[in-house]
Amino acid sequence: MAQVAWRCAGLRWGDAEPVLMWEGGRRSALPRGKRVAFGVLREGTRTCVGARGHGCPARAEVSGRSTGARCDECARLDRAHSVAADTVADDPQPYHVYLAWFGPGMVKVGITAVGRGSARLLEQGAVCFSWLGRGPLMAARRAEEVLRAALRVPDRIPYADKRAVRAALPGPGERGAELVGLHTRAVALDGWPESLERMPCRLVDHSEVFGLAALPSVDGVVSELVAGGAVGGEVLAVAGPDLHLATARGAVVLDTRLMTGWELTALGGAGRGDEGVLTVPVREVKGSPGVQEGLF
Repeated sequence: MAQVAWRCAGLRWGDAEPVLMWEGGRRSALPRGKRVAFGVLREGTRTCVGARGHGCPARAEVSGRSTGARCDECARLDRAHSVAADTVADDPQPYHVYLAWFGPGMVKVGITAVGRGSARLLEQGAVCFSWLGRGPLMAARRAEEVLRAALRVPDRIPYADKRAVRAALPGPGERGAELVGLHTRAVALDGWPESLERMPCRLVDHSEVFGLAALPSVDGVVSELVAGGAVGGEVLAVAGPDLHLATARGAVVLDTRLMTGWELTALGGAGRGDEGVLTVPVREVKGSPGVQEGLF
C-alpha cells in the first residue's frame, strides 16, 4: 500500500497557537507535550513553494538547507511585493512600529501591519515586545530607520542567537526593564514623522505562550531534512518557527521552515518507538556532547 504523504506548507501562529499547515488546508496543532514523528519519503524531493499564494510553475527542486524553500525566480517575485523591500509604498493600511526583546542585549525595532496584531512578533520568536507607534507605512518605515540609528539596535537578529539564550532567560522584571528603558528613550527622540502616533509602553510577554519555562539547553539543531530521513520527539516549546523537541539524542531544535516543500508521512504509531527517532543531519551545539553531525 502506498504511503499517505502530505506536503508541508510551514508553521503558522493563529490565536497565539502554533499550527503546522499542509497543502490542501490541513492543520496539525503543536501543543507542548505532544509527541510527533514523521518521515520524508525515500524517493522524495523538496520542491519550491511558489510566491504570493501561487505555485511554482516549474515545480523547481530547492536545497534542503534553504529556510525560504523558493527557487530563485519565485524568491525574486515574492521579494518584489514585500514591505521589507520597500516595494509597496502605497499600501493604505496602518502600521505599527515595535520594539522586540529576544534575550539580554538582543532588542530589535521593526514594523508590522496593524491588522496582523502580534502575529509577526510570534513568528519571529519575540519573548516580549511593546508597540512604539502607529501610522502610515512610509512614516512607520522612516521612524524605524531613525530609531535603529539612534538606539543602536538592529532590524534583524539571527535565529541562532535567539536559540542560544532561550533556556537561560532572566525573569520578566529584568527583560521588561530593558524594553521599558529603550521605549522611554525612543519616544523622547526628535525626528518622528508627524503622521505617526506615539504609543505608551505596554509590555506583552510570550514566554508562557512559547513554553520557555524550564526549557533545557539545546543539544543540537537540525541542519536539513533529507529523503528517507525521520524526526520524532516530544514538543518542549515552539518559539517563532523553531520546534524544540526532546529526542533520543537530547533536546534538538527543528526550524520548521526546513519542512516546507517536503512531502512527509506519519511514522508508526503508539508504542512503536518512533517518538524519539532522529535520522537527519544535526549540527551539534558547542558544549553539548552527544549529538553527531550527519545521519545516525
